[in-house]
Parts: sequence; C-alpha cells; structure tokens
Amino acid sequence: MVFPRKIDGPVAVIGDIHGQVDKLIRVIEQLREMPDYQDRWIVFIGDLVDRGPDPCGAIELFIDLIRDHPKTTIVSGNHELAMAGSLGLFEEAEANEWGNRWIDHYGSEQTFASYGVSPGNLPELRLVAPETHLQVLMHANWIVEHPDYLFVHSGLDPEEGLQSQLQTLRSRDFQLRRPEWLCSKTLPFHSPPSECLQIVVSGHAHVSQVIFAKKRILLDTTGGREGSLSCVLLPENQVINSDDFLALPPLYSPESEIAEVAL
Repeated sequence: MVFPRKIDGPVAVIGDIHGQVDKLIRVIEQLREMPDYQDRWIVFIGDLVDRGPDPCGAIELFIDLIRDHPKTTIVSGNHELAMAGSLGLFEEAEANEWGNRWIDHYGSEQTFASYGVSPGNLPELRLVAPETHLQVLMHANWIVEHPDYLFVHSGLDPEEGLQSQLQTLRSRDFQLRRPEWLCSKTLPFHSPPSECLQIVVSGHAHVSQVIFAKKRILLDTTGGREGSLSCVLLPENQVINSDDFLALPPLYSPESEIAEVAL
C-alpha cells in the first residue's frame, strides 16, 4: 500500500482523528458536497488511533475513503508510529521500547478495545488487526509535499537545515528513538527554517481553534477528547467543522510567527 507523498492542486487537510469516527463522517459528508470534491486532495495529518471511541473504525473509514476518492493520502502521527513499533511492523532500535511506551502513555486502551482485544495484548492485536490496517500503519508518509505546503504531523525544526530534514522525512528513519517531526510537543509552535518557502501544516498539539500564522497552520482542535474536528481547505484558508456549535472561529495572524500567536 503506497500513499502519495507529492501532491498538487486544492487540498482538504483533516486534523487528528483519534478514533472519532462520527466527527470524521460529518466532515467527509461536507467535503463530498463541494463542487470540486473529485479534484481536491484529502490529506490526513496523522493520529487516527488511540484516545477516542473507535480507532479501528477510523482506519477502516480512511481505507474506504481511499477506494472512493483516490486523491487521499496521510502523514503518520506519533500514535501510528508507536502502534506500528509495538506490533513489530518495522525493525526498531532496542532502546525505543515502543511496546511499553505505547501501552503506558498513548491512550492505547481504546485502540485495543476497538479491535476486541484486552488492553496490552500485543500478540493478539497483531493477529486480529486486518492486513490493510497494518499496511496503513507501516506505510504512512512522514511528510506530504505540495508546491505551497508541507504536511507533517508535528512540525519542522527551525535550527536544522530544511534539506536534511526533508531527506530524513522522505526516507522515514525508523531507528530514531523519538523522531521530533512526529513526536515533539514544541515544534508545532515553531516556524520552519528560514529557507522553507512553503507553509507547514501540522496537528499533534491540541489548540482550541485553527491557527493561521506566518508559514504555519495548526489544526488539532480536539486532542481526541473534546471539541470539533477541523478540516482546512487550501488555498482558501477556510475551515470545515464537524460540530459547528463546539467550534471556535479560526485565528488568522498571517504576518505573525506561530509562537507569538499560539503561546
């Protein structure tokens, strides 16, 4: 299973799902009503699993959407990475200990329950999880590249050269203990390196409203626990909400650095 890494044209990017299938369905229904739906890329920003009520259903809905709408792709979140490492889907460095970390710190009990498996039973989960689900976990991109946008779960390091980061993200170095572009809680609030010309679009860090800042967009407005799931239409900079009555208006500050806006 291969998910496109290089895309072009209009985009709908969907925030962290965390098993919130009902909210995702409401967003997709609104996208399907758009006149350019068939021509618009749908990008999932990562974290389909954990915390919310139906992680298994979230992966299945993503797979169904790919079949219905081939212009669909995904970047891996830290939760997909942790689940994949825990299930032994890639060879990891011994120090990573993904299994213990995922079970203890990621809200994984909801994922086990959604597959009908007792919490922490990794061998059984590996056995019952459909192969297509394992393929999603294993082959999700670490970055999706667009001429005007870079989609990455957490963000880019402002102190490291852009090209070296892109090289690592394209190759997906699973030997890294905690790849910051998927795991860092600080990168969402940093602007990208100065040589980056695209706008970096991320989830990972729970924000109360979608934030549009200089070279940055943040859109994880639920954290898997509350609020309205957000989807941002690009280049329009418009927001679709799963639950309008729960959503706050987006915050637009396109001339300001993200740290000045969000912190």
